[in-house]
Amino acid sequence: MEIRPIRTDTDHEAMLREVEMLWGAPVGSEQGDRLDVLVTLIEDYEKRRWPIDPLDPVTAIEVAMEENGHTRADLAGLIGQSRATEILNRSRALTLPMIRKIARAWHVPEKILVQEYRLEK
Repeated sequence: MEIRPIRTDTDHEAMLREVEMLWGAPVGSEQGDRLDVLVTLIEDYEKRRWPIDPLDPVTAIEVAMEENGHTRADLAGLIGQSRATEILNRSRALTLPMIRKIARAWHVPEKILVQEYRLEK
């Protein structure tokens, strides 16, 4: 099983094609083991090649709203109308009770919501 590091986008594309051919290989088989290794190499390359900046709390809330069909009214139902507006406008920071409610109701990780973020003056 000759496997080399992924160093270029061309290498990456070739490995993706190979993964596609191996997809569904039985776990523990030689093909399954090769698939596991290739997927690990691809994930590592993609993280280095196209890093994703962590979301700030307000952006995380906006993403949760968009992905799950929540509205500003839904956020207001959780934390109050004026607070929801202030949070989304970045004029007020999230409080711990707000963080807990949003995390519990919308499954946004608390570790994202507790981060400090820039407020607008």
